[in-house]
Amino acid sequence: MTHNATGANLINGLITALLADANLFGRLSTDFAILEVDENVLPLVLKDCQPRAILALNLFRDQLDRYGEVDSISQRWQKAIAPLPEDTIIAVNADDPTLSHLGQKLAQQVCYFGLSEPDLYLEEIPHAVDSIYCPQCGTSLDYQGVYLSHLGDFQCPSCGFHKSQPAFHSSEWPQILIGVYNKYNTLAAGLVAQQLGINTEKIFNNIRSFKAAFGRAEELDVEGKHVRILLSKNPVGLNETIRAVNDLKLQGQCSTTLLVLNDRIADGTDVSWIWDVDTEPLVASGGTFVVSGDRLYDMALRLQYSQENLVQPSQGEEPWDGLTARLILEENLEKAVQIALELTPPEETLHIIPTYTAMLEVRGILTGRKIL
Repeated sequence: MTHNATGANLINGLITALLADANLFGRLSTDFAILEVDENVLPLVLKDCQPRAILALNLFRDQLDRYGEVDSISQRWQKAIAPLPEDTIIAVNADDPTLSHLGQKLAQQVCYFGLSEPDLYLEEIPHAVDSIYCPQCGTSLDYQGVYLSHLGDFQCPSCGFHKSQPAFHSSEWPQILIGVYNKYNTLAAGLVAQQLGINTEKIFNNIRSFKAAFGRAEELDVEGKHVRILLSKNPVGLNETIRAVNDLKLQGQCSTTLLVLNDRIADGTDVSWIWDVDTEPLVASGGTFVVSGDRLYDMALRLQYSQENLVQPSQGEEPWDGLTARLILEENLEKAVQIALELTPPEETLHIIPTYTAMLEVRGILTGRKIL
């Protein structure tokens, strides 16, 4: 099977992954190719490719400096998918209003996945919401509950548009890794596998034995310490990471967090998105926050605004009572990683929350080898 294991999901990354499994004549030596495709280049890929299945996981605002709003991306997707054969499998997230509406307009073999677990509802709609208006008539949607960002159980009080019916109940499925967002990942992959004829029992066995891809809830043992890397590069992603980390804090499994914010091309050069993130719960839960990266001072300022009693140790001292949150800034990423490791007790897990290029750097430091 061919896949872009490094996560390089632009055209050059896709071609590189395919070439790695091709002979001198350009013929693939594998039977299947599973490719993660950047949302903005999907229409370009579909010009030269007719996939057996397309999985639409979600549409969130990401790198607005390049991609624009989610409705414009959805329109480009519909135009690109429309010419595909009608037996093409289109697996769509029913909980995303924009995608649910997209699926209802396509002529292909559309199927849906989504959550059916009200106990996972958020207490309120977060700041980082992208699509809470009806994609059909523009009226504000009525939500019975929200699972993350604008994903939830909804209907339009004006035109009757509503959430599409998922193919199965999510409560009956195990999940990979931690967090609600990984429950969506599990359901999405499971639905496509089912549509391709794979036995459900075999799917469940693979879910239970799943190991994380690099940087995406990947777990490492470094210097006798347990480390988990949680790639977060947009408001919704970081909000869900915060939610997962705070759950573990409540269980006494972590007290130190390393946040690394970069603004390189692969990250998106506009970091104003961090002000759409609900960092207040993360800081309010206490612990130590080590901050690094190209834009560490932007991230530190966001954390500082999250809680008035966030303290920063003075030179040579640590005025910390162990209850309030402690903020440590370190421009040198290698030093920041070392500080975070030293502050992590052996029985706890160090959580590292980086943007994309920062994740690559952090992994290089922790493992002693680079991916790209």
